[in-house]
Amino acid sequence: MSLEPPTYLSSLQNNIRARPIPWEGAVRAGNITDDHLKKIKAVDKVRKDQRRQTIEGDLAAYTGLLAGGAQGKSVLDSASRRTDIVQYILVLASDLIQDVPSLASSLVSHPEPYKPFLPFLQHSTNAEDPIPLLTSTFLTALVSHSLVASSKPAPRDNEALPQLYTYLSTLTKNQDSGLQDIGVQGFSELLRTSRAREIFWAQRQETLAPLIDTLRAAAGAKDNVGNASTLGSSSRSVEPGLAGGVGLQLLYRVLLVLWQLAFEGALVGDELQENYEIIQLYIHLLRLSPKEKTTRLLVATLYNLCSSNRTTLLPIAVFLRLPALLTNLSGRHLTDPDLLEDLNALSSMLEEYTKTQTTFDEYAAEVQTGHLRWSPPHKNPTFWKDNARRIVEESNGALPKKLAEILSKSWDNDKQVLAIACSDVGHLVKEVPERRGQLERLGLKTRVMELMVDQDESVRWESLHAVGEWLRYTFEG
Repeated sequence: MSLEPPTYLSSLQNNIRARPIPWEGAVRAGNITDDHLKKIKAVDKVRKDQRRQTIEGDLAAYTGLLAGGAQGKSVLDSASRRTDIVQYILVLASDLIQDVPSLASSLVSHPEPYKPFLPFLQHSTNAEDPIPLLTSTFLTALVSHSLVASSKPAPRDNEALPQLYTYLSTLTKNQDSGLQDIGVQGFSELLRTSRAREIFWAQRQETLAPLIDTLRAAAGAKDNVGNASTLGSSSRSVEPGLAGGVGLQLLYRVLLVLWQLAFEGALVGDELQENYEIIQLYIHLLRLSPKEKTTRLLVATLYNLCSSNRTTLLPIAVFLRLPALLTNLSGRHLTDPDLLEDLNALSSMLEEYTKTQTTFDEYAAEVQTGHLRWSPPHKNPTFWKDNARRIVEESNGALPKKLAEILSKSWDNDKQVLAIACSDVGHLVKEVPERRGQLERLGLKTRVMELMVDQDESVRWESLHAVGEWLRYTFEG
């Protein structure tokens, strides 16, 4: 899953590598020690094989150079006031652990490998400051290595991950798509274990929300706010792509992160649907997907989420006609074996569910989407006679609560939704009058009465009808 480093980051690192550093002057000023300088010069600007040989010959010394220890402070602790040296060491440190994997392994065996680095994530709030960016690059690589080095979550990673996620999220929220790209790729490198994904999810308001905005922008959603409306507006932008200025590479990397998160499907699936309408969003993106690699991630993520949340997400996927879309996809000349496998698996799961689906399931799925249309159950008296009590009682009244949520919105661009919801409320009061107190406590009676003066004629009519059902029982005990 290795990805090419973002262009902006590579350019910044190359620029810093080329800068002359007055090392001897730094030793005289006490910014670094003579021992630090000897170790740096032995591995700086030399061939990779020579660098590897030098470091592997004295792993403990180079671990101490970067992380500190019994021999003295780390070079970053000593040179913390010298911005030029800190930047140079951060780039060099990233190069060293990439070229010499045994150094990364030695560092994560150190009692506090991240301690000299973590403070630099808060070096400034300026997005143009290279130090937090370079620090996050090094730490992302090292923490990623640490996550898979042990079968059990390490306390050092549990401490570092929230701080890293917080910094990377500032990049994904930036209007500069070059910085967004760096942040998203950093997330992807870190989401390698269940614990890392759980911590990411725990911080979802800062980590996940900007990524959903990016996907909505790519889908052409009109109601996006914040960074989603200005993606890709700078000179560091990735290549042109879908709507909202979202480049295909950035889209792919965001989808990759969501795919990784979906391995915790049982933890995240229902809330992803409730808060972000993930099934609707992914079905829309699937229709727009320009490449097999993005289609593969969309289908794989839908499969992971639906298979972990069959009772809640499969009804919604069927109602939104995902099976028909998958049939259409299957008719294309697809070559990716992983895509074909997931496509078949998802299609089979949906087909199996459809065989047992009832009219109640169809209705419940439609309500759970948060958007209503005049589908057959709404106007079928037999449906309401057979199912009204179940609608009110099942899952602690989840469906009436969802109706209340739907009715609480203005629906200025689709007043039909309000009319249908009022009609449904009227049917429930008519068929299960003894539960009208439950419906009133949800605010349904008050809201329906408010809609009696709505500008839309169909809303006024259906709300009047629903209020009429309530008035039948005004004088009952």
